[in-house]
Amino acid sequence: MDQRIINLFDEYTHAPLTRKEFMERLVKLAGGTALAAAALAVLEPGYANAATVAADDNNLVTEDVTWPGDAGVTMKGYLVHPKGKKKRGAVVVIHENRGLTPHIKDVTRRVATAGYLALGVDALSVFGGTPTNEDEGRALIGKLDKQQNLNNYLAALTYLRSRPDSNGKTGCVGFCWGGAMANSLATHDPKLNAAVAYYGTQPPAEQVPNIKAALMLHYAGLDERVNAGMVAYEAALKAAGVHYEQFVYPNVNHAFNNDSSPARYNAEAAKLAWDRTLKLFKQTLS
Repeated sequence: MDQRIINLFDEYTHAPLTRKEFMERLVKLAGGTALAAAALAVLEPGYANAATVAADDNNLVTEDVTWPGDAGVTMKGYLVHPKGKKKRGAVVVIHENRGLTPHIKDVTRRVATAGYLALGVDALSVFGGTPTNEDEGRALIGKLDKQQNLNNYLAALTYLRSRPDSNGKTGCVGFCWGGAMANSLATHDPKLNAAVAYYGTQPPAEQVPNIKAALMLHYAGLDERVNAGMVAYEAALKAAGVHYEQFVYPNVNHAFNNDSSPARYNAEAAKLAWDRTLKLFKQTLS
C-alpha cells in the first residue's frame, strides 16, 4: 500500500482529522472512491479475523473486574489468568487511543497464556467504558484528564499487587497511546518491575531518573512522529543509568503489532518484539 495512505491513516487516528476530512484526502490519494474503500478495508480493524486466543479458551479464566480509581471513579478492566491456584506475576495491558478494544482484550489473553495475571484496563471507565464506535473512543481519549488517568493506572497496579493470586511483582505493556502510558508508569511507580512500550511517545527527560523498572522500548522504523523523541530519551536513560533495551524494527509502520490492521501489521516484527517482551517478563516477574 502507498506509504502516503498509511501516513494519512496515522494522522487520522492520532490528530485526529474528522472522518470527512480523512475520507476526502483518502479518495484523492487512492485515485477514486472504489480504491479508497478497498484501502480502508485493510486499514481499519478486523477484530473477528485477528483474534489469536479465543475468548472462551478452556485454559484461561476471564472476568470483568473493578477497583477504586481517582476522585471516586470506579475503574473497569478485563482480567485474565491461567486456570489453577498459583501466585503469579501481574501485567497491566494498556490499550491504544480507542479504548479497550477486542484486539487489546486478545493481547491481554496472550499475556495470560504466557502464565501471568493480565489486566486490560479500560481508561474510558470515567465515561462509562469504551464505545463500540472507534471515532467516539478517540474523541473520549482526548477528553481524559491526564493526572486522573495516570492515577487510575497507578491504582490498577496497586489493585493487582493486592490480589491474593499475585506474587507482588508487576509489569506493564502498552501500545501507541498505551506505550506512552507505559513510559509514564515507569517514571511514576517505583515498585514497577518491568515496563514495555510499543511505539510510545517519551516522558519528560527530568522524570527519567525516577525509573526503577526494567524498560523495553519497541519502535517502528517508519514511525517518524514517535521516533522524533527517541534519541533524546535514550540519552536521558543512559545518563540516569536506567536498565533498558531499545529495538528499532526497520521498514515497518506504527502499530506493526496490531494484527487487526493488515496494512500496518508486520508478522515478523510483531513476533520478534513479543518474544522479547515475554523474555523480559520472565526475567522480572517470575
